[in-house]
Amino acid sequence: MNKLVVLGSVNADHVLQVASFPRPGETLHGHSYSVIPGGKGANQAVAAARLGADIAFIASVGDDSFGHQMIEAFKFDGINTEGVMIEENTPTGIAMIQVAATGENSICISAEANARLTADRIAPHHGLIEAADTLLMQLETPIETIEKAAQIAKAAGTKVVLNPAPAHQLSDDLLQLVDMITPNETEAELLTGIEVTDMASAQQAADALHAKGIETVMITLGSKGVWISQDGKGRQVEGFRVQATDTTGAGDTFNGAFLTGLQSGRKLDDAIKFAHAAAAISVTRMGAQTSIPSITEVERFLLEHH
Repeated sequence: MNKLVVLGSVNADHVLQVASFPRPGETLHGHSYSVIPGGKGANQAVAAARLGADIAFIASVGDDSFGHQMIEAFKFDGINTEGVMIEENTPTGIAMIQVAATGENSICISAEANARLTADRIAPHHGLIEAADTLLMQLETPIETIEKAAQIAKAAGTKVVLNPAPAHQLSDDLLQLVDMITPNETEAELLTGIEVTDMASAQQAADALHAKGIETVMITLGSKGVWISQDGKGRQVEGFRVQATDTTGAGDTFNGAFLTGLQSGRKLDDAIKFAHAAAAISVTRMGAQTSIPSITEVERFLLEHH
């Protein structure tokens, strides 16, 4: 069975390049419109697969052409798709993304088929979770499904990793089931009430999450890398500085790459560096899954930036 299982969302990303974000009532001319495969779950699964992970994906897609195309694309990337379900009379999830000239993005999403990924719907795929070493999830699918999957994983001894994005309030019951959590500064603040502005406040937020029963806390800090805390002891692992073109999917690439690094036997800090490299490459390219590098590209980047 597969060592890593990702449970999460699949979206069609409708991407438009704009000079700046429009103000209310303002119409701007964009350019370079494209439809790109996205969704946090799919992005993380594809990143892991392209970087060499042994992986299965549990998700719901629509019965539209995009949904069918996505399943074929996942197979092409080497993902076990037996847990990817087609929802009848439902479109695949969508994201409307504007990318400004600065590289920043503005995103609106509609769950569509992702909302059909209910706790009952994943019942036939409990075995995938139970047989895996690690289960990785995000927050673009129903929260009760995430809780159910975490319960199944916990009972089977499968490690639960939660990337709590997009930012969302979470119950202590769910957090107690999580072995590792990977929020950014905004998500960490929402979960703990502590504003993360520097390394000291990152550790305070980490301590609050440890107190909820989470063993490993990794707070991503953008260009400053990550703050990783275990047993109440934290440290910064710096990232790489590159010229960003589009940051869409960078966090997803990081999460998928990080767990792939661990799966391949890298030590914790090496796995973080590996993930930093993958994310750094991804922000120099357009789109979510279209920007995810291969393992060869990541290894070459690490050699060049040693």
